[in-house]
Amino acid sequence: MSPAQLDSGTVTDFRDRQTYATYLDLDRVLNAQHPLSEPEHHDEMLFIIQHQTTELWFKLVLHELRAALGHIRADEVEPCFKILARIKHIQAQLVSQWSVLATLTPTEYGQFRHVLGPASGFQSVQYRLVEFWLGNKDARLLEVHRGDMQAYASLTEALHAPSLYDEFLRYLHRRGHPVPTDVLERDVTRPPEGHGGVAEALRAIYENPRAHWDAYEMCEKLIDVDEQFALWRFRHMKVVQRIIGMKRGTGGTAGVGYLKNMIEHVFFPDLWDVRTLLKG
Repeated sequence: MSPAQLDSGTVTDFRDRQTYATYLDLDRVLNAQHPLSEPEHHDEMLFIIQHQTTELWFKLVLHELRAALGHIRADEVEPCFKILARIKHIQAQLVSQWSVLATLTPTEYGQFRHVLGPASGFQSVQYRLVEFWLGNKDARLLEVHRGDMQAYASLTEALHAPSLYDEFLRYLHRRGHPVPTDVLERDVTRPPEGHGGVAEALRAIYENPRAHWDAYEMCEKLIDVDEQFALWRFRHMKVVQRIIGMKRGTGGTAGVGYLKNMIEHVFFPDLWDVRTLLKG
């Protein structure tokens, strides 16, 4: 659109006024990419932006998870439906992003991989917080972040707090569903394990969804998030395998071997187990 075609109401004088760039702080965002290869390798920019974008999405997921936790604690699960649906769509974006990184060939990556040193996505504080708040906790992983006081404090808080699933089971108990006491009083610093009593309580919900619609819908929204996470892990593993084969990760992890072990993990085991118990 040329200046002559601008609508008469279009603002063109931005002296001392908020702009698109200043609102989004684009000067900092678009200048936060600092390739280290010398001479600069063309594809290092892709690698940096891919991971920075992922971290921005993780930030939004954490923002949404904190809101969902607050609603469940207040016995308000209906607002969580939209929140968890949004998280599912964010996860879909994260899955889709892997196809961009997959355009990086082993030869191209090999020309700048050395500049990463020991840096690795395994060290992502936000990723670990997402895992912890969803329930996949491991106190040993705090050691990776002991040198960062703020990160260590955030992860320690998440480790010792009830996860999203723990809060949901407590909600079900408050609403009269027979969630076993030992589950409600379990050690929340460890990931949940499948429990027959919880599966039975969930079966009653699934067999009569009209009578327990909010709980039923919440169960399905949680499954959506769990499934999308598994898809993200699988896509991650395949892209890493495509680019570096079976080499170890830059941070010292087993690379593809480590990622393969994570694919089968589920955050909400009882929500998967109940499907086997249902008739049909």
